[in-house]
Amino acid sequence: MELHESAEDYLETILVLYERNGQVRSIDIVNEMNFSKPSISIAMKKLRENGYIHMDVNGLITLTKEGRAIAERIYSRHKLLTKVLVAIGVDEEKAAAEACKIEHDIDDETYVKIGQFYEKYKDKME
Repeated sequence: MELHESAEDYLETILVLYERNGQVRSIDIVNEMNFSKPSISIAMKKLRENGYIHMDVNGLITLTKEGRAIAERIYSRHKLLTKVLVAIGVDEEKAAAEACKIEHDIDDETYVKIGQFYEKYKDKME
């Protein structure tokens, strides 16, 4: 199943929040993404129905195996692309925002090549 960019962003945000706080609730996603509670509620329902997240009776959200795999893929892309953009002189905040746009659309082969390039030349770029 192909996910939309927004669903990938939600999964990535859940992963980041979990790593930061050790738990995630819908309100945490609302605060992190600056979206409305109803928007987050609808998105979480869709992610739950499609098997990407689980929500327990206390409202704690966890990623399923499939959801976590997607979140980790997107987040690793985000981190690498941010590093590359910063290394070529883009302001860190802008680099993170731009990486967020690129991470969803970049082809796997291109991403691998960017990673190889960065590893080869990172010492010269920093």
